[in-house]
Amino acid sequence: MDGWEPAGRPGPVSGRGLKQGKYRHHTTHAKIRCLGEQARATLKGWRLLRKLRCSTNRITNIVKAVLVLHHAPG
Repeated sequence: MDGWEPAGRPGPVSGRGLKQGKYRHHTTHAKIRCLGEQARATLKGWRLLRKLRCSTNRITNIVKAVLVLHHAPG
């Protein structure tokens, strides 16, 4: 590549060299983050939530119900 080298430390290397506890921590964090990102994407698609005009407590309960129904098995 014509002498080009990245600056700083090398990028991530698929868990090699991590201690077992740290690897497990990263894996668990990724799973939890994935659920949060899926929930956010789901809520962005629900047009109902864009036009709600009620208290924030009620909106919270509606959001919880939407997510439970969306992620319910079959």
